[in-house]
Formats: sequence, C-alpha cells, structure tokens
Amino acid sequence: MTAAAHDADEAVAAFERSRPRLLGLAYRMTGVLADAEDVVQEAWLRWQAVERGTIQRPEAWLTTVTARVALDRLRAVRSRREHYVGPWLPEPVVIGPGPEESAELAETLTLGFLTLLERLGPVDRAVFLLVDVFCVPYPEIAAMVDKSEAACRQIASRARRSVRAGHPRPPTAPQRRVVDELIAAVLAGDVDGALARLAPDAVLLSDGGPTRRAARRPVVGADKVARLLINLTRRTYARATATLATVNGDPGLVIALDGEIDSVAAFEVDDGRVAAIWIIRNPDKLTHVGSPSALA
Repeated sequence: MTAAAHDADEAVAAFERSRPRLLGLAYRMTGVLADAEDVVQEAWLRWQAVERGTIQRPEAWLTTVTARVALDRLRAVRSRREHYVGPWLPEPVVIGPGPEESAELAETLTLGFLTLLERLGPVDRAVFLLVDVFCVPYPEIAAMVDKSEAACRQIASRARRSVRAGHPRPPTAPQRRVVDELIAAVLAGDVDGALARLAPDAVLLSDGGPTRRAARRPVVGADKVARLLINLTRRTYARATATLATVNGDPGLVIALDGEIDSVAAFEVDDGRVAAIWIIRNPDKLTHVGSPSALA
C-alpha cells in the first residue's frame, strides 16, 4: 500500500469513528435527520479537503466543523419553522439506544427534550448541547460560536435553566408498561381506563405538516386526550396496524394505514402516568422510519 493510500484509509477510519457522535450532534441541533445527514456529509467533504497532517485532534476538529455547519443550517430554517402549519415537532428516530450509549445521551434524544430545545436560539442551543451533552471544553466552544468563554458560560447557564426544568427522564420497563396499558384501554374504548393512565394535565401534540390532517393546537387535559385517542382509533381501526417501537428513546408506536406508514407516536411518562404524547404525521418526517441510524 502506498503512503497516500494509507493516509486516505486513516482519514476514512478517523471520520467513521466520529460519525455517530457527529450525526448525534447535528440531529440534536436541527431536529431533522435528513438535515443532520447533510451536515455530516458537509463535514466529510471538508475533512477530505483539509491538510490533515496539521490536525492533532481529528475528533475535536470534526466536532467544530459539524457544530458550525449545523448552526448555519439551524439559522437558515428558523424562519420557516415560525410559519409552519400547526406544531413543529422533530423528525422521529425509531431506534433504541445501543448498549454502549449512556443514559444521558439516551434521554437527550427524546422528542420531549428536543422540543424543549426549540425554546432556545441557535447559538444558545449549540452551546448548551456542546457543554451538557457532548462535554466540549468552553475554550473550544467559544471559538466555534465566536463568543468569549465567559459569554459561553452565561449562555450555557441560561439555556440550562430554560431546558432542564422540563427535562424528561429516560424510559424504563414500568414506563413501557404504563404506555401499553394506555394503548390497551384506548383500543377497548375504555375512557376510565385511559384516564387512569394519563396525567391530569396530559398534553398531545401532533405534526401533520402542510399535507396531513392533525390538531393545529396542543390538546391539553386527560379527558380531552383520552377521548381524542379513542375517537381516532375507532375511525381508523379497520385500516390500521400498530407496531410497538422505541421512538427517540421513549416508548412509542409506528402506525400504518392500509400498509403504508401513517404516523409515529412517542409517549413521555412522568410519575407513573403518561404526561405527553407526540404524534408525527408529516410524511417528510417519516422517510427514515425503519432505517437504522447510528446516533451517539
């Protein structure tokens, strides 16, 4: 093998080792897997073009590039999301965290957590994720976002206060059981049984985008959520099949109508009851359902 070929193989290997981390960062930044993959592809192109002999820490360099590209992408789409039809929800990832993934990484993939991140501006979101999820040192973050180290510390503290108060806990076996019991009650048309598994202030958000019917506002309150779920199930029961799944680390369902994927639902459980339900029907956000994605 020539020296050039060996260097090329080493470059590919270094990038592939970092890919799950880069994809995880880009996905948490943008909330859309397709955008995250585009961001990582751009990082790969820049990695190929750079003089790698001058780079002492490839993972740090790749993280910096990915964060900057993702920040630019997030800034570009913010205005479109502000005019989105109905609630904007992140694209679901229907996989469970791998055995090597920490509980912290798993819970920062939940739709509840990603939706909380939407409260933050692009820079605040980037700083918070880099500090609290990916443990990047402040001096490196300051260079990424063109802020002083002191400013980044203030940004991280402010973002942490905004997000952590509503930070969902990672799913456990009892949480899956509560969700399964709620689903069984809904299928049976048992309003009382559904109410017993829903928190009093339970909320349901659905994202249909511009082409699919969905509630344009959050549905709030256990009684309203229970009756909506039961009515939807009655209307679609003959055409629907549902598959239990782990959606962004939370208990969830993949629902097909007439054999075609129609929606993905995720359930957030708090204190033994379902506190939030996220339903994604926008077909543009369902294209990756069933396709494995290695996210760290």
